[in-house]
Amino acid sequence: MQALIDVILPVFIVIGFGYLVVWRKLFSNEGVDALMKFTQHFAIPCLLFKAISTLDISQGLDWRLLASFYGGATTCFLIGLFGARILFGRPWEDCVAIGFCGLFSNSLLLGLPITERAYGTDALEANYAIIAVHSPFCYGLGITVMEIVRNRGASPIATGRAVLRAMFRNALVIGIALGFIVNISGINPPQAFNEAVSLISRSALPAALFALGGVLYRYRPEGDMRVILFTVGLSLLLHPIITYGLARNLDLTTPNLRSAVLTASMAPGVNAYVFANMYGVAKRVAASTVLIATALSLFTIWVWLGILP
Repeated sequence: MQALIDVILPVFIVIGFGYLVVWRKLFSNEGVDALMKFTQHFAIPCLLFKAISTLDISQGLDWRLLASFYGGATTCFLIGLFGARILFGRPWEDCVAIGFCGLFSNSLLLGLPITERAYGTDALEANYAIIAVHSPFCYGLGITVMEIVRNRGASPIATGRAVLRAMFRNALVIGIALGFIVNISGINPPQAFNEAVSLISRSALPAALFALGGVLYRYRPEGDMRVILFTVGLSLLLHPIITYGLARNLDLTTPNLRSAVLTASMAPGVNAYVFANMYGVAKRVAASTVLIATALSLFTIWVWLGILP
């Protein structure tokens, strides 16, 4: 339990500090928007580029591992999408963002350190395999469905063009794609370039978390608690349960089972809010889901650590 507190508490402190300074009017809403734009369009794309360009993407890419984790993630996305529409009557654009919260686990900021603390550094091979395709898969699915929803009624060709245009104009997707190009091609960028990317990358997560704190003050859960709790349930309960069931049926090895289920049990990452903010929909739900789910995950992760072999 202490290890989980050591990992999660610093995240809350950074978010809480952002909340506090905006609440006390020491940092403006305009500053929060500018900081979120910096992380969304520059720092996080650099982080994704750096991570993917240096990962050994061929190491441990077991299709059963990916099917278990992403089967659960996709199921939660679809339940979030249609559940938000049928149960809560939200606009379709909101529904996609809500589904994205159930899809996007915090595999990097929480998944890696918690797995390492629980099972050691040697247990991280499967985590890296999941991370290698995490952002491309989640953003690819989320952007595709969002553009289909936004362009409903248009011809399939026009919708396809809109999807491709959104994908290749998105800084996060561009960072991911460039990372794969460098990784696969074996290109070795100049050292000065790598150092510059590293400098920007190191600011991505703390800046995004600080900005999220300011966003949470603006989008406090007023009137959206039912849909927020629904979304939290998808992320913390349904995703790891489905992943556990698939992993058992596919006879995953014990290390892969641990990594898949633990990663699935993580709260949505800050990118869940980044996605909602990118389209200007369901921002209150996404921001509050990240905060509440991260707090509750301290207990749900502890339960899964007791269940897993």
